[in-house]
Amino acid sequence: MTIEVVASPGEAERDAILRILVAHNEASVGPTERQQVAIVVRDDAGTITGGLWGKIGYRWLFVEFLAVSPDHKRQGIGRALMQRAETLARDAGCIGMWLDTFSFQARGFYEKLGFGHFGTIDDFPPGHARFFLSKRID
Repeated sequence: MTIEVVASPGEAERDAILRILVAHNEASVGPTERQQVAIVVRDDAGTITGGLWGKIGYRWLFVEFLAVSPDHKRQGIGRALMQRAETLARDAGCIGMWLDTFSFQARGFYEKLGFGHFGTIDDFPPGHARFFLSKRID
């Protein structure tokens, strides 16, 4: 047996590691439906100017990315994206949503939408913090 640092890891390494983890998880709690989620905002020219990227698993929607271009901030687009995601999650049978954000991003925004703080990593990145938030929707 050897332990190796892969200089340029790719999908093959990721998939092999993930297969082992999924097998363990499924043995512990049973299989789960996994679904990729993408909700985009397009301007009149069809260019994506914002959106939400996430995944559903274990009946929770993880919001991995939420972004709105600077020209379109403060117009309710982020709120509309999160509301659409919550509707999508509820329709998919989810019981909750979760996400993380940094201290220089949007913790207050998510809290106004009903998300509660459940964890912090200080100095991630140094001088800032990373916050973890969740919201039950069932």
